[in-house]
Amino acid sequence: MPTRHARPPAVPTLWLMTDPRMGEALWPALARLPRGAGVIFRHYGVPGRRALYDRVRRIARARGLVLVLAGTPRQAIGWRADGVHGVKVGPARLRTVGAHDRAEVMRAARLGADCVLVSPVFATRSHVGGAALGRVRFGMLARGARMPVIALGGVGARAARGLAALGARGWAGIDAFVR
Repeated sequence: MPTRHARPPAVPTLWLMTDPRMGEALWPALARLPRGAGVIFRHYGVPGRRALYDRVRRIARARGLVLVLAGTPRQAIGWRADGVHGVKVGPARLRTVGAHDRAEVMRAARLGADCVLVSPVFATRSHVGGAALGRVRFGMLARGARMPVIALGGVGARAARGLAALGARGWAGIDAFVR
């Protein structure tokens, strides 16, 4: 069981963000992830969230995936996650934070996050109608970060290769993993 003194796992370069709209496509998406990839379990407010998390956790352990819980640090430790995702990082092994602008990237650094997920890089169904950062603004944020930057939002494997030259250490997605 993770403790606040346990060494955090390496920061994955590939992340699946879970989302209730994935439905049953979650299971094949998990099956396609390579060993060492990360999963950020969100599914906020879903009935049976803990049971669903436990099922994802069993798969993650069997497949060698890093599992981070979007919740409180206390909840992440109690649910035996590999880390916590959110604004209130704390005594969990791996700490990830999302950011949409320079101030939020700086806040992630102050919080001691192990990596920051910068989004939305491109147009995405998760932020319909929202302004995307684009390559230039993403690159400026990534190069100014003091931690690994994970590109999120409309990113797939092909786009991720181009974003690496701008400072992305990896990428994350939802729809990119759903066929």
